[in-house]
Amino acid sequence: MIPELGHFALLAALAVALIQALVPMLGVWRREPRWMDVGASAAQGQFVLVLLAYLCLTWAFVERDWSVVYVAANSHSQLPLMYRISAVWGAHEGSMLLWMLMLTGWAAAVSVFSRSLPRDVRAQALAVLGFLSVGFLLFILLTSNPFDRHFPVPEDGRDLNPLLQDPGLVFHPPLLYMGYVGFSVAFAFAITALLSGRLDTAWARWTRPWTTAAWLCLTLGITLGSWWAYHELGWGGWWFWDPVENASFMPWLVGTALIHSLAVTEKRGLLKSWTVLLAIVAFALSLLGTFLVRSGVLVSVHAFATDPARGVFILSFLAVVLGIAFCLYAWRAPRFASEGELQLLSREGLLLLNNVFLVIAAAAVLIGTLYPLVVDAFKLGKISVGPPYFNAVFLPLTAPLAFLIGLASVVGWKQARGRDVLRRVRWPLAVALLAGLSLPWLLQRRFELIAAAGAFLALWTMVMACEEPWRRWRARRAAGLAQIPRAIWGMSLAHFGLGLWVLGVTFVSLYSIERDVRLGPGQGVELLGYRFALQKVEPYAGPNYDADRATVEVSRDGVRVAELQPEKRLYRAQRSVMTEASVDHNPLRDLYVALAEPLGGGEWALRIYVKPMMRLVWLGGVLMAVGGGLAASDRRYRLARAAVQRAAATDGVPA
Repeated sequence: MIPELGHFALLAALAVALIQALVPMLGVWRREPRWMDVGASAAQGQFVLVLLAYLCLTWAFVERDWSVVYVAANSHSQLPLMYRISAVWGAHEGSMLLWMLMLTGWAAAVSVFSRSLPRDVRAQALAVLGFLSVGFLLFILLTSNPFDRHFPVPEDGRDLNPLLQDPGLVFHPPLLYMGYVGFSVAFAFAITALLSGRLDTAWARWTRPWTTAAWLCLTLGITLGSWWAYHELGWGGWWFWDPVENASFMPWLVGTALIHSLAVTEKRGLLKSWTVLLAIVAFALSLLGTFLVRSGVLVSVHAFATDPARGVFILSFLAVVLGIAFCLYAWRAPRFASEGELQLLSREGLLLLNNVFLVIAAAAVLIGTLYPLVVDAFKLGKISVGPPYFNAVFLPLTAPLAFLIGLASVVGWKQARGRDVLRRVRWPLAVALLAGLSLPWLLQRRFELIAAAGAFLALWTMVMACEEPWRRWRARRAAGLAQIPRAIWGMSLAHFGLGLWVLGVTFVSLYSIERDVRLGPGQGVELLGYRFALQKVEPYAGPNYDADRATVEVSRDGVRVAELQPEKRLYRAQRSVMTEASVDHNPLRDLYVALAEPLGGGEWALRIYVKPMMRLVWLGGVLMAVGGGLAASDRRYRLARAAVQRAAATDGVPA
């Protein structure tokens, strides 16, 4: 009966979503406050119902209910409990239920934390989120019901995809979906601004923390997904420009532009129409990513290969949502006039340039991702757009972007004097230039101009990220570091994390060494001063797999550095063979070994990597997300309620 309860909860959630979408809008139209307030109660009730459905599906996995088609297809009696719980979102139907849980969770959060907003603004925003819920609930119930049963009931399940039996699966999809779906809140408030015709600094101040919260979740999700691929796929890569990777990267780029554009709108009352457009495009790219992953048009280790009917439904829903949004934008956006002039040599001018580079980068990734699909759809052949295109187009855009990020931190609002800017950047510029030229030789004993340029941009970004807190501390030393707002700490930490990420990417891309070797027990090979010696290969029995586990001892100058144990696994249920790499981490390098195939005579093929500064890639992503969290929790957002209420009273809107 538990699966039936879950199905009923989804039907009830659909009914409540219809109420959330329609009644508050009617209340705004008729100026009926009680009808406007229905949206908040409906959003909370819908979240409870979807949570109930999600818990029912989780129960079915934990209890191994093989009568449920989705459970039988993605679990097994020998699957560990941790993976039975995370298998709930391991394939299409469950991942869509997780998507709905996130969407209703965001809507419930808006209903709780937006009580100080004008009634009509909150009602319209919740109505937009309710409309989105109706579309996705219909999609689940009509094409992707996770509670469908089948008879006769099989004796056991077919097991979870071995690629997904990794701790990264426990955290990566929920964080990624939190980011994807979180942009729906910015989208809802953008549509609300278009409907009401009101877009002021109070709107930007309230929208900004929601956008930042979604962005930090997406940042963590992308970082964790990259870490998972690095450890699980066995080829030592951390980013391959896979179409599904691109599907998450594009909304991240536009979301980053949106955060900075919101800062300009909040501080100076500029870029209003542009900010609304970015909010629409960020969520549009999230929906596009959903279509790409679930339509079956992509072949990827990340994609869910499903029937085309699902893709048609999502594409139709995408067309309806974005068609309405862009028509509304074309009609209402011209009335959002800026409140001043924009000067190029000002913080807002540099942030606009920052936006331009980010949007161009997102467009370049979009073209490279969709072009092969368009060519295939028109029967013009099959082509593949891979890393050479993306590296050639994307990397030149990051250099001016990194430089502008550092420069914007020392340029004031409205208009700055070139002489003052040069005076403030001369020493940081000299330090970054000298250190950038020195680092490749000091760390790798090999100078490359591209490495020096990347190191300079990274160090420039990190040094300039510290400039604002340093300047504020010097101005008010008696107050200490506590007087610096969280938003400043968050901005500085995020930019410092970006610098670390650039430094890590530069060195790991240019100085990584890999070698495929043939070794037997007692044999070894030298690589960049490290000796990798194969000690033994022995059988190992896991909970639902059998493995050959190698022991590789790594030493340097006769001193043992690490012991690595890569595995070649055979999963019993699906008879799938997987490579489980072993990595020794260090702030300056990773030692990476993957066990390939047996070659006879006790010898094995191994793939060995030495990757300098690989840790900085992950650390940079984490610091960017932590910085986003600090910025989103700034005191002025917590105190913004009074300002919103004053703005509402000024406009004559009941609060």
